[in-house]
Amino acid sequence: MNKTSSDAEGGPAVHATGLSVVRGTRSVLRDLAFTVPRGRITGLLGPSGCGKSTLLRAVVGTQAKVTGTLTVLGHPAGHPSLRSRIGYVTQAPSVYLDLTVHQNLDHFAAILLPGRAAADRRRTEIDRVLAAVDLTTHTHALAGTLSGGQLSRVSLAVALLGTPDLLVLDEPTVGLDPVLRRDLWRLFHDLTRSHGTTLLVSSHVMDEAERCDRLLLLRDGELLADDSPEALRTTTGTDTVEDAFLHLVDAA
Repeated sequence: MNKTSSDAEGGPAVHATGLSVVRGTRSVLRDLAFTVPRGRITGLLGPSGCGKSTLLRAVVGTQAKVTGTLTVLGHPAGHPSLRSRIGYVTQAPSVYLDLTVHQNLDHFAAILLPGRAAADRRRTEIDRVLAAVDLTTHTHALAGTLSGGQLSRVSLAVALLGTPDLLVLDEPTVGLDPVLRRDLWRLFHDLTRSHGTTLLVSSHVMDEAERCDRLLLLRDGELLADDSPEALRTTTGTDTVEDAFLHLVDAA
């Protein structure tokens, strides 16, 4: 993969040109070019199977056979210096089911903040993220006994440890009730306002697009649009982002 680190730290959080992924004989992503601005929420929208998860894996540096140029926080995607600066939540909860919620967080916090000197900070971080995802009453529950939505929140709590510069979330609200979805989006906006965190959030639910500052609309591995929700509605002459997406699909 042709990677450069020419982007300055003040540049976009993510910058891609000619980004492609081929799996077998199938082109999963086709020659994508886009930017993700810092300190904002960028939504990656598109139907299931369009390549959203593949694109997110490329951004965090875990996707194989990526070609093109992909720069993340001023470094090539997958650079070792990015490990502590990116929080990543996959669709499948990535926690240990035989550990309690607190034990999971303590395990990952010890990796992120090693050493006895950081013990107090680890405790503070664990308390902070438990409150952020509303799991303080489930601290000592075994992860394997939690509901799917609660497991997703544990994964999110792990990703929030250390307040990462970039938070990459793969359909984080799937299976959650409307109240929790609302509360999570409030948390996402608070992270950008209070901490300057950049969020890249994938979803196939078009009404969540209206909650984003910028949108990447993906279909069949191709980028249909890279713009703000308002600009997309204006340029397509539609009232909703969903209608704008359908207009762009028809035009393509």
